[in-house]
Amino acid sequence: MVTGETYTLSNGVVIPKLGLGTWLITGDSAEQAVRDALKLGYRHIDTAQDYGNEAEVATAIKTSGIDRNEIFLTSKLAAQYKSYEGAVQAIDESLQRMGLDYIDMMIIHSPQPWGNFGETDRFFAGNREAWRALEDAQKAGKLRAIGLSNFTAPDIDNILQSCTVAPVVNQILAHISNTPAELIKYSEEKRMLVEAYSPVGHGELFKNGEITQMAEKYGVSVPQLCIRYDLQLGLLPLPKTANPDHMKNNADLNFVISDADMAVLKDMKKIEDYGDASHFPVYREG
Repeated sequence: MVTGETYTLSNGVVIPKLGLGTWLITGDSAEQAVRDALKLGYRHIDTAQDYGNEAEVATAIKTSGIDRNEIFLTSKLAAQYKSYEGAVQAIDESLQRMGLDYIDMMIIHSPQPWGNFGETDRFFAGNREAWRALEDAQKAGKLRAIGLSNFTAPDIDNILQSCTVAPVVNQILAHISNTPAELIKYSEEKRMLVEAYSPVGHGELFKNGEITQMAEKYGVSVPQLCIRYDLQLGLLPLPKTANPDHMKNNADLNFVISDADMAVLKDMKKIEDYGDASHFPVYREG
């Protein structure tokens, strides 16, 4: 099971190679999902202030019977916080909601507030202020690592030009039929591990006959193929599910996609319409 494998971030912190995403899983369902994942061997849980489930995720962790230092917990600073004072307060509120002494990693959810996503203003000054708050929280022992999400090259450069602590991850949408190779390469050149959320493309990849056929060729499910694809690119996938059978399946990745098939998957036609998820960030190249 891939749940026992790890990467080492550029600051020396060890992070499990596979995480459980919890977007759209709330209330008791979120608590149960995390509890089930931990029982199955998952040790990396990804949440966010905007998910509205930090407290439930933390309750599952605290009552799991597993040592806290064995679990890697990520949360995200909500995209609207673009001032130092606001970000400081939001970080502390996450810790209070969770009832935890520290969070393993916190990342800025987006360079732009969601209401301004896609506009020309990149909120450079606000992101520098939010980053300073994350740096101070890490220095105070509240966070073990800090990073970014949905940041493009200019957004990354804006942080690197003024930071005292460099970001260790960039969490982006990266999956078969939408693999932003240039952004991945740039992030990695800046010593960031790239985390891939929604590795099944918000569910759209289930509709792709070519992907289904290739999964059948390897005797695996579509999610297994998609997650293995991200791993073979050196990314850290974060599949979301509340179903323990799916969690187990997602982590059972004892196969390797051939170089030839990886090339086919990399060149697959891009998704143009994500349906109900089309308003969420999509980074396109070319």
